[in-house]
Amino acid sequence: MADVLPYKPRTGEIPTDPGVYRFRDADGRVLYVGKAKNLRQRLSNYFAPLRTLHERTRRMVTTASSVEWTVVPTDVDSLQLEYMWIKEFDPPFNVRYKDDKSYPFMAVTLADEAPRVIVTRNRKIPGARYFGPFPKVWAVHETIDLMIKAFPIRTCSDASYKRAMQTGRPCFPGQIGKCGGPCSMTVTIEEHRAMVDDFVAFMAGGDERFTRELTKRMLAASAAMDYEAAAKYRDKLGAIEAVLGKSALVLQPDEDADLFGIAEDELAAAVQHFVIRGGRVRGVRAMTIEKEIDITTAELVDQVLQRAYGDAQDVPRRILVPTLPDDAAELEVWLRERRGKKTEIAVAQRGQRADLMRTATLNAQQALIRYKTRRTSDYVARTQALTDLQSALGMSEAPLRIECFDISHLGGTNVVASMVVFEDGLPRKDQYRSFGIPETTDDTDSMYQVLRRRLAYLDRPEEPVEEPGEEGVVRRKPRFAYPPQLLLVDGGQPQVEAAARALRDAGHTEIAVCGIAKRLEEVWLPGDDFPVILPRTSEALYLLQWLRDEAHRFAITHQRKKRRGDITTVLAEVPGLGASRIKVLLKHFGSVTALRAAQPDEILEVQGIGPVLAQNIHTHLSTR
Repeated sequence: MADVLPYKPRTGEIPTDPGVYRFRDADGRVLYVGKAKNLRQRLSNYFAPLRTLHERTRRMVTTASSVEWTVVPTDVDSLQLEYMWIKEFDPPFNVRYKDDKSYPFMAVTLADEAPRVIVTRNRKIPGARYFGPFPKVWAVHETIDLMIKAFPIRTCSDASYKRAMQTGRPCFPGQIGKCGGPCSMTVTIEEHRAMVDDFVAFMAGGDERFTRELTKRMLAASAAMDYEAAAKYRDKLGAIEAVLGKSALVLQPDEDADLFGIAEDELAAAVQHFVIRGGRVRGVRAMTIEKEIDITTAELVDQVLQRAYGDAQDVPRRILVPTLPDDAAELEVWLRERRGKKTEIAVAQRGQRADLMRTATLNAQQALIRYKTRRTSDYVARTQALTDLQSALGMSEAPLRIECFDISHLGGTNVVASMVVFEDGLPRKDQYRSFGIPETTDDTDSMYQVLRRRLAYLDRPEEPVEEPGEEGVVRRKPRFAYPPQLLLVDGGQPQVEAAARALRDAGHTEIAVCGIAKRLEEVWLPGDDFPVILPRTSEALYLLQWLRDEAHRFAITHQRKKRRGDITTVLAEVPGLGASRIKVLLKHFGSVTALRAAQPDEILEVQGIGPVLAQNIHTHLSTR
């Protein structure tokens, strides 16, 4: 492959102005759309020597056959044009979004003569105001049932409304107290519109005003001995408090914000979008993203915000993100044009905002794990993954049994290894194993040691096992005498070469071996100077990632148990310190590090520990 692309423009041809660029293939299809404050500077990154490019970026520029650009007056214009072109051309190398589901919304049809509140998944109702999204349909219905007790607006269908207004007879929902529109014959169109405005204002976050106003009216009616009116205000106040009770106050009561928690790896990302109005989480939206070319977290945030607010009607006062995008100032101008007022993009760094960001990020991490494991959980996907692996690694048969190994240590101490087993693309947890490594020079030496120990089981003779039957004794292979078709190691070329050396020395070169390097998700084979690059949507790559992540999790779990065992053994040597006190001690300090750093007076605070015992614990740990 040539190291310079044939369609590379001469440097002087590319302007230094802001603009938007498009890569096209030989058929004219737009492959990638991007924006730049300086087109020449940005495009030069794509036309660097191919060997220096990220693998997925290299695949994009070599697939393309031309690049074109459009100069715009300002950076904000480039932001708008990029959004418009991504939406129009749906380029395959830009990030691809997948909403976890079609979420239900609460909508108020403000364009109608008598607006009604409905549950819908349609985001394109003309003139409608949307609230949510809600995680479940029943949650929307429950909220509406409570809300119409405080703000009785129309809920009946358009046909029922039209029939009621023509005949002068209340609609059926109005007859049973479920509709408060003009069709119930209890209010005028103007009075109903005022009620709708209050409904929308409350849902948009105006909690305090309505609770104060209703409380004031209730007390005034009670003082005037109008107990029937006071009871109505009491019921409305109770309905409002019930709605508020459905969502905890997570920020200040006057805070309107959207918060985005993001978890990502090299190939995919998960986003949790928390909609906060009046300090309360009023809706949550989740989406997953498939990344084709290498992008930073800041660039990902930029793309997420463009998608979230490109066609949005409800832009909040503040947007909280994990990392500020490079063009945050231009995004704020773009958002201000949509909102009509200033919008701030900020990083949640401390206090309640940081706590909520941690919650959103945790949800995003769990969603990313679910997304990746779901890809490998069904039979068709597993079969495709094994077939793809066979083809990509040049194996004679599909790897029905795969064993993955990972090395874990803490600053070079407590070195352990894990072995996880997948059969037919699914984990066999009963066959997981962990290994302690007492002496080692580095990770490659540890990998060699562990594989030699594991491969030794393949040469063990069959074991006699007594079973009732005609012969009385049968011979079976030990559990690990069954060889895998593929050994997978967590690491790049050095770890793969160590594994291949272990296979050669053990005399089992019939077993295939490969490694997966986490930084770029490359698959390495022994003796190859270049990695195998599996497509980002490949089921085979998701299976290898699952194996690698499972091996890493199992290794870390074993290491933590070993460290807990080590400290428990050390503490057991202290006279007067039994198992129950050790358990209380570790629970109180939360970690071994905190316990070792504790002074005698801090240890003395633990229930059941006296001054002498506290001093003995501190002295014992200080000398170990």
